[in-house]
Amino acid sequence: MNSVVTRALMLATALSLTACSSWIYRIDIPQGNFLEQKDIDKLRVHMTKEQVRFVLGNPVAENAFDDQTWHYFYSLKGGRGSNFEKQLVARFDQEGKLLDISGDFDKPAQFNTPLDI
Repeated sequence: MNSVVTRALMLATALSLTACSSWIYRIDIPQGNFLEQKDIDKLRVHMTKEQVRFVLGNPVAENAFDDQTWHYFYSLKGGRGSNFEKQLVARFDQEGKLLDISGDFDKPAQFNTPLDI
């Protein structure tokens, strides 16, 4: 009978601990470049790689086989299970001038107007 009581207490303790697990603080885990639309709005066609790097920071990934494509990615894994992801791909021509952007952000209305004008 003693082992039955011990097992019942162990089971009750385990169940009560799992019920409390929702009270445990879990941290948010951010990864990548946090970008906002106001940052993307500063981009213009024909910007140099240095200018894009100044506005957006270093890309998360540069393709080793194609250095004309930069990938910006941001992920936030919430401690409570909510996730958030955004990405931006910047493409450059052979001279290192910005050709196009694509991804989860709106292309700026003035994107096709170079800064030189």
